[in-house]
Amino acid sequence: QVQLVESGGGLAQAGGSLRLSCAASGGTFSTYAVGWFRQAPGKEREFVAAISWSDWSAGDTYYSNSVKGRFTISRDNAKNTMYLQMNSLKPEDTAVYYCAAEPYYSGTYYYVPGAYNYWGQGTQVTVSS
Repeated sequence: QVQLVESGGGLAQAGGSLRLSCAASGGTFSTYAVGWFRQAPGKEREFVAAISWSDWSAGDTYYSNSVKGRFTISRDNAKNTMYLQMNSLKPEDTAVYYCAAEPYYSGTYYYVPGAYNYWGQGTQVTVSS
């Protein structure tokens, strides 16, 4: 059973930065496709970023248009952890951020919540103007 625990959320000012972490346990992290999603009050959960798994590279990265160029997703397989570096934060980035994982996923729907079976509990990110 895969377990995911997010950390690093909090309050930031517009233009500031935060780094989220997601620690995984219960499986072989290097074989997971992993992603970040967020959900603001009254809105559906939306895709933020994802990174594929690979035996020979760091994995391919994918971003939503709303965060491309501001956020960076990365993974450290030795530490069973993935990260989301968020720069140039905007008030509209305010949401609960969730990490997600799916072992051996090699499809193309990284941006779809249904592609992932394992989720963290979420961490709140609030950006003030």
